[in-house]
Amino acid sequence: MSVIQTSTVAANELPVHAIGLPGTRALTVLVAFDAGARSERPEENGTAHFLEHLVFKGGEKYPTYKDVNETAERLGGVLNAYTSHDLVAFHITVRAESAPEAIDLLTDFVGRPRLDAEELDRERGVVIQEINRAYDQPSTVAEYLIDQAAFGEHPLGRTVLGPEQNLRSFTREGIVGFRERRWAGVRGGAFLVGNLDHLPAPAAVQECFARFPALAPPEPYEPAPDFAPQVLVDQRDTNQSHLRMIYRPAVPVRDARKRAALTIYSTLLGGSMGSRLFEEIREKRGLCYSVYAVDHALADVPILQLGSGLESAKCIEAYTRMREIVTELSEHGPTEAEVARARAYAAGRRVLAFENTGAVARYGANQQIVFGESVDPDEAIARLDAVSFDEVREAASSVADELAVACVGPHAADEF
Repeated sequence: MSVIQTSTVAANELPVHAIGLPGTRALTVLVAFDAGARSERPEENGTAHFLEHLVFKGGEKYPTYKDVNETAERLGGVLNAYTSHDLVAFHITVRAESAPEAIDLLTDFVGRPRLDAEELDRERGVVIQEINRAYDQPSTVAEYLIDQAAFGEHPLGRTVLGPEQNLRSFTREGIVGFRERRWAGVRGGAFLVGNLDHLPAPAAVQECFARFPALAPPEPYEPAPDFAPQVLVDQRDTNQSHLRMIYRPAVPVRDARKRAALTIYSTLLGGSMGSRLFEEIREKRGLCYSVYAVDHALADVPILQLGSGLESAKCIEAYTRMREIVTELSEHGPTEAEVARARAYAAGRRVLAFENTGAVARYGANQQIVFGESVDPDEAIARLDAVSFDEVREAASSVADELAVACVGPHAADEF
């Protein structure tokens, strides 16, 4: 059982969650904010991710990227970050004995970054290369297209990386302004997850996390738009096609139990080798190597995404049958055996994932900052175990035959 203690840094209202996990030698330190890509203004698109890069260039105590990287290596630590539409997060995982130094390092360069103008110009070129590389990868382009097909011009329909022209226009003042507008402690969270035996004294932990400035609460995000799905195709003369489909289930996304039922549903639909999509599209028909379904809960809207990478000549047949399977489940529901198997698989997969301290920290950040819910990992597992057959059937019936479609390959939009 996990042991959880929560405190708040008086100087900036940043919550600090200490989540003890028995039987591990590792500790993850993670800090995150409600400052993802959906909080950007149109001309800022790409700022959240670019700021994530720039922070690693150094703080006050560790003033250069070399100081940051070499210190992490001396700790035997794995240092990284991520930006999604909802969040930006920074984390380091170390052996538990290195807890004080890891906390000191992360809170220094993330809490008080230098954001040097010269480094900004150098890193601008690096991120532009990252953007261009993404557009050379058809599977990534398909992901970009399906977001646009599902959300249009809304921030959720934009890429996290942003367009190259935006990157070329960003200034230090604009980057600092975005940080000051979005990185408020009251809409953030710090997480110490794993073996807590070597944490510094509570006063020392508070002192480190007080390095983050006291900022006013940010403006609310722009609500997700009504569903107006499109079909978008990037025509390429290739023998492989990358297909993506998004449905918007009528599931109350702020209800954790309903989200758990949607997870079980997506698992039996296309989340395992025993799922309907895998059995029908790959095993019986041999239409593809990869086919999947996955649910995702944004702050105010759930989505169900299906995808496949397959031979272009088989793409339309696969699309047609995948859509039919979703409709069959909506109209007739799953079997009790399917639900039992998917429930066991989804809960078991969550148990295995939570053996990783970083996975628990990322889960906690999403739970607290996006949904304002409990960060207890044991509750997440118990919720999956408790989902009933009727709840999964209800989730299946909530998926109407209305969907966004994106494809990269030699196709026309009117084929879908």
